Amino acid sequence: MSEQADRIKHKYNRISKHFDKMDKMIKDDWRSELIEELKGDILEVGVGTGANFKYYSEDAHVIGIDFSSSMLEIAQQKAESSNAHIELHEMNVEDLKFEDNSFDYIVSTCVFCSVPDPVKGLKELRRVVKPDGRIVMLEHMRSESELMGKVLDFFNPVSVNLIGANINRKTVSNIYQANLEVLEQDFLMTSIMRKLVLSPNK
Repeated sequence: MSEQADRIKHKYNRISKHFDKMDKMIKDDWRSELIEELKGDILEVGVGTGANFKYYSEDAHVIGIDFSSSMLEIAQQKAESSNAHIELHEMNVEDLKFEDNSFDYIVSTCVFCSVPDPVKGLKELRRVVKPDGRIVMLEHMRSESELMGKVLDFFNPVSVNLIGANINRKTVSNIYQANLEVLEQDFLMTSIMRKLVLSPNK
């Protein structure tokens, strides 16, 4: 793991007990609409404290990963009350320990703002999702509004320093660089928060 990743991991370990309160920007109905219909073999990356677990159906077999051990300790408690079968592993999304073409779905909710090398992480998702699989995401990113984009650029160093999260990343551009195709893109909170459905380019 890189030195930068180690620093971010330390920040998330530090804030884990307060993370549920900080994570309220993702609305419950956004999570449920993203997740409740998914079934089969699912990888959730950056599970944090397990806020998504209650939305999985009993037809979902979920492997959840995070690089913060403190986050995973809290997530384990929520996994035990989920309808789905969930197993958790400490792992970095930039270096997934899974075979190619392993998962029907991959779930990511506000993860790629804090991955040190987001394109590398997205390429890993492309590698482990099945050729006909889907990657579903809720992600916040740099606004398409020129003025708001500059505001996010100004405050980004503060966010990175406090919690290791970038608020101005051009995530859609990173997705294309990882050779993924955007099948659906819904703006949930202007252009800053979006729901995305991706597939691996053939």
